Order: sequence, then structure tokens, then C-alpha cells
Amino acid sequence: MITRCFKITGRVQGVFFRDSTQSKATGLGLTGSATNLADGSVRVIARGNESEINELLNWLQVGPEMSVVERVDEVDIGDDLEFNDFTVG
Repeated sequence: MITRCFKITGRVQGVFFRDSTQSKATGLGLTGSATNLADGSVRVIARGNESEINELLNWLQVGPEMSVVERVDEVDIGDDLEFNDFTVG
């Protein structure tokens, strides 16, 4: 299991980005979280198998229908986080 953190910028707040991310991640068997940040971006932390996280990353680069993803950056994060499910914050 690995943990990766992504910061997604663009029109990603107010377009069901976090809820859609939760659905996609849960469907892939991932745990983690999706959180709105004060700068208008969304932070996604995903824990699971690398192939499923890469599939989520591919999805994050497009996002749900009403979003406009400008950029997805991987952000360093400690690998010691534990999640029981995928939450929206």
C-alpha cells in the first residue's frame, strides 16, 4: 500500500469535485480524503495499490463534468497516515 497526495487547481470547488472523487476512489477500493483548500483548490489524499491510485490520478486530471481541471500536482505527504474509508472534508 502507498499513500499519495494531489493538489488539483482550476474550477474544482462548487462542481461536486470532492463527492465525485469520493465515488471514484471508493469504487477503486481506495481510502483517503478530498478537501477544499482556502486557495480554491482541492487536496486529495489516496491510499491503496499503486495501479488504482494511478487510475484515480488519470481521473483527477479530467474530473467531473462541470469541473475545469487546470493542473494536478503531486504533493509530498507522510506515508504513516491511516484511513478507514474515503471521506470528504
